Amino acid sequence: RTELALKEIMSSGGAEDDIPQAERKTVTDFCYLLDKSKQLFNGLRDLPQYGQKQWQSYFGRTFDVYTKLWKFQQQHRQILDNRYGLKRWQIGEIASKIGQLYYHYYLRTSETSYLNEAFSFYSAIRQRSYYSQVNKEDRPELVVKKLRYYARFIVVCLLLNKMDVVKDLVKELSDEIEDYTHRFNTEDQVEWNLVLQEVAAFIEADPVMVLNDDNTIVITSNRLSETGAPLLEQGMIVGQLALADALIIGNCNNQVKFSELTIDMFRMLQALEREPMNLASQMNKPGMQESTEKPARRENPHKYLLYKPTFSQLYTFLAASFKELPANSVLLIYLSATGVFPSGRSDSEGPYDFGGVLTNSNRDIINGDAIHKRNQSYKEMHCLHPGDLYPFTRKPLFIIVDSSNSVAYKNFTNLFGQPLVCLLSPTAYPKALQDQSQRGSLFTLFLNNPLMAFLFVSGLSSMRRGLWDKCQDYLRKINRDIAQLLTHSRSIDQSFLQFFGDEFLRLLLTRFVFCSATMRMHKIFRETRNYPESYPQLPRDETVENPHLQKHILELASILDVRNVFLENTLDDY
Repeated sequence: RTELALKEIMSSGGAEDDIPQAERKTVTDFCYLLDKSKQLFNGLRDLPQYGQKQWQSYFGRTFDVYTKLWKFQQQHRQILDNRYGLKRWQIGEIASKIGQLYYHYYLRTSETSYLNEAFSFYSAIRQRSYYSQVNKEDRPELVVKKLRYYARFIVVCLLLNKMDVVKDLVKELSDEIEDYTHRFNTEDQVEWNLVLQEVAAFIEADPVMVLNDDNTIVITSNRLSETGAPLLEQGMIVGQLALADALIIGNCNNQVKFSELTIDMFRMLQALEREPMNLASQMNKPGMQESTEKPARRENPHKYLLYKPTFSQLYTFLAASFKELPANSVLLIYLSATGVFPSGRSDSEGPYDFGGVLTNSNRDIINGDAIHKRNQSYKEMHCLHPGDLYPFTRKPLFIIVDSSNSVAYKNFTNLFGQPLVCLLSPTAYPKALQDQSQRGSLFTLFLNNPLMAFLFVSGLSSMRRGLWDKCQDYLRKINRDIAQLLTHSRSIDQSFLQFFGDEFLRLLLTRFVFCSATMRMHKIFRETRNYPESYPQLPRDETVENPHLQKHILELASILDVRNVFLENTLDDY
């Protein structure tokens, strides 16, 4: 390929003999690096998606070649312009591939700093207008490259909460799509318009707006900050387990999504990450820093994001995570999925008798939630049953189920005596709140952004920044008190405390208690199925129905002037 390309390029530039040897070598070297980079990049698709170590050396080699290619085109731009006919969109393509590499490195490592690197390369393409000339060429496939660049840039901006940039990009992408479909009369117009609709719905998924004094929207981040998790009291005895791996699974039929992220997955992945730090913005090859340069803080837990997986995909990733889980570590499984209910009546009450949550059948689901049954006496096949998770309870397991059949996982049995906790969403919400399910689950919102969820159930849809900050401070105090309630409890199951040493899990547990207490005090949450549950059960009087905590919730409601939404004397109502 390189030889052919060279001959074409050289002949178009005049007689071959007129070209100095050094310039000829520059073009040859560039063509070699370009070929090699494409070859390595295409090979990334063949790497296994699971297992944390097999892919690293291949990624390293790919980064090496792209680093050389990027620097080479910068150093020899004049010669490549004259002799190779290097176009600006081709430089844009290289930068876009580097952005994609950083993004995929983030997906593989969960290290948010690589998102910043992807952002800087994608931004450079836009600032330097690398793709601006594409529209003048009569080649629809080049325009599609430009549209795909926009879609990828939007995903990175969403993950970094750069919503102002997202809005600008969506407007630009909309104009580009209009121009593209007008010029080329293509068949993929519907698909591109769907991309626009999806991202628009994604941006508007938050039920509450926080506003500055000038009415601009405040962008709130829900990643773990230095002051995020409540600190442990001096001398408090809790487990030393660390959250090392997480599977985030999204399989809700009607939920807002963009790319392969549902809004629930998006919220949960941020709850399992620290605020990103800026890496030095030169082309550092990931994973190749000297050990002395490594940040002094703990890394993010590794994550697998699985959108609508089949049972076999889910089990493969689960087994890979389980196999690679280090000693003294926890595996977290987050399931946001449509409930699957048992088809027939069963005399037994085993781990396959209560249904579970939906796995993808690779076929369209018939009538929304209803699934084609072969025979009443068989168990549901496209379903993750509680019993399917039993083999993995040989290691510490922390499960969160957000589903209309979450209670199926209440019937767990701890067979191996390892730490095991399941946090389970309500199975139904009061009618007044049900129409919100498309914009993400209320339970997951409580685990990701408890104040926004509290405002939503209180009937508020916007708030001034000053009041928001005041309430966030008060909520931190509530979280500290909940942490004390849990660690001081005399009858709490030890599993909760064994997970309590990890910052992420500690924050999830305290938010779960806050969510549960709030719903139990709320006037319209009156049925048992409106409340979250857990396995093992928490001692109610010491945690979710503790009078001290109830007083705090009423105080938070008073700050917001929504005290009338809550029951004043809840203990008398049980």
